[in-house]
Amino acid sequence: MRPSHLLVLLSLVGGNALAQQAAPAPAAAPAAAATQATRAPGPALSAAQQAQVAQQDAQMTQAAQRVAQLVDGNKAAEVWDGASGVARKAVTRDQFASNISADRTKLGALVSRGKPSITRVQYPAGAAVPEGIYINVSFPTRFANNAQPVRELVSFRLDEDKVWRTSGYSVRAATN
Repeated sequence: MRPSHLLVLLSLVGGNALAQQAAPAPAAAPAAAATQATRAPGPALSAAQQAQVAQQDAQMTQAAQRVAQLVDGNKAAEVWDGASGVARKAVTRDQFASNISADRTKLGALVSRGKPSITRVQYPAGAAVPEGIYINVSFPTRFANNAQPVRELVSFRLDEDKVWRTSGYSVRAATN
């Protein structure tokens, strides 16, 4: 896995880095170790918990769109500047920006970005990804040089100070 595909978490609003305070996680929705949980099976969520999840989904989608817009504007280094500390330790600012630039140059100009999909993951200590709780926002995105949509992924990590920060950005061709 290339360093640019490591998680680099950051919430951005209005082009400025914004550390987004974590909304309380619904009690019935903790993600199991290294498993994805988009409304995972288990105890049903109350109406209040469902509203919390929907609100968090909307906030994280907005933050992911802002990250993607910075990348669209060739400002990936700004994404790295506001990223989670674990992400900044994984890859240098220059490597992050140049890897994303190379990936995006191959794909060509942005044509469209589809409806996002959100997953939640919790990684235990010793996993391939730094321990923590993550939210991944994935868009089916079309680019000029690619006939099929690619998966554009923006990841966020709940840092120790209970603030969501960008932990990664990647584009990957869909696998059949």
